[in-house]
Amino acid sequence: MTTKVGSPVATGFIDGQNLFKQAKRLFGHREPNFDPVALHREVSRMAGFAPGPVRVYTGIPAANRQPRWHLFWNNKIQAMKRAGVTVTTRPLRYRKRQLFDEDGEVETITQAEEKGIDIRIALDLVRMARREELDAAIIYSQDQDLNEVVFEIEAISQLQGREIPLASAFPWSSQTHFDRGIARTQWLRIDQETYGSCVDPADYF
Repeated sequence: MTTKVGSPVATGFIDGQNLFKQAKRLFGHREPNFDPVALHREVSRMAGFAPGPVRVYTGIPAANRQPRWHLFWNNKIQAMKRAGVTVTTRPLRYRKRQLFDEDGEVETITQAEEKGIDIRIALDLVRMARREELDAAIIYSQDQDLNEVVFEIEAISQLQGREIPLASAFPWSSQTHFDRGIARTQWLRIDQETYGSCVDPADYF
């Protein structure tokens, strides 16, 4: 789709860890190699929006547990900030879980979890909408928990007497089993070719 003059200017809200995990599972990318500015520019074009500011939200691995990935994300965050991206971070939390191994025996593993990212995205969306700083938004997530914020943005837009278009964007392939964006938003499917055209070649390790 071609962006028209006067098209809504879309702010991008990118869940960095979620985007990385989906691109890894579907496309085989083994590191978070997306260029957020390039990706948002391309996805905005797909939606018929003009690309606006980009905001990235991500958990950060602990230096004492995952030093290599801690270094990677610190370096990538600095590069994103230099490119004008607003970055919000949260420390990853580590929790022990018990699973059955192939022999049927209980195995204890430590799993990293991301907390508070969806809440931060939702709060920023509502805050910007209330201040009339949000012309349109693309949320790079399929998390249905964000459905609640869609109703809130719709209520704000009615009070302000204006439309605030919302879209959700996510990596997609014909093999995916979950092909739904956030309810009541425009769904934007990022295929492997589109994602590959927006890869950042820098080595942040």
